[in-house]
Amino acid sequence: QVQLVESGGGLVQAGGSLRLSCAASGRTFGNYAMGWFRQAPGKEREFVAGINWSGINTRYADSVKGRFTISRDNAKNAGYLQMNSLKPEDTAIYYCAAVRDYTTVVFTAPLNYDYWGQGTQVTVSS
Repeated sequence: QVQLVESGGGLVQAGGSLRLSCAASGRTFGNYAMGWFRQAPGKEREFVAGINWSGINTRYADSVKGRFTISRDNAKNAGYLQMNSLKPEDTAIYYCAAVRDYTTVVFTAPLNYDYWGQGTQVTVSS
């Protein structure tokens, strides 16, 4: 069992940067694969970035490649999403998610994840 809490969202101008954090508690975060998803008004929740339990493998949605970086610090039970060169279309509620896993797999579908944070709003102005 793990509890997740996102933070770091806010309002930024296009071209700016923002770093989201996902704080985990309950169990050792190093035993979990982690991902970031986002959901904009009127749209389905979509995959943004994922990372396996050790951090050796990562995957990104095509829309954020080269701009976003996912990372984790298992010693701190935390995950991060560094977002650079933000665009108005990045505006959404961002969620972190986790699932117990010990492999190199990076999960990309919401149904793969068992634990979710409450979400943090990211708004990018033009």
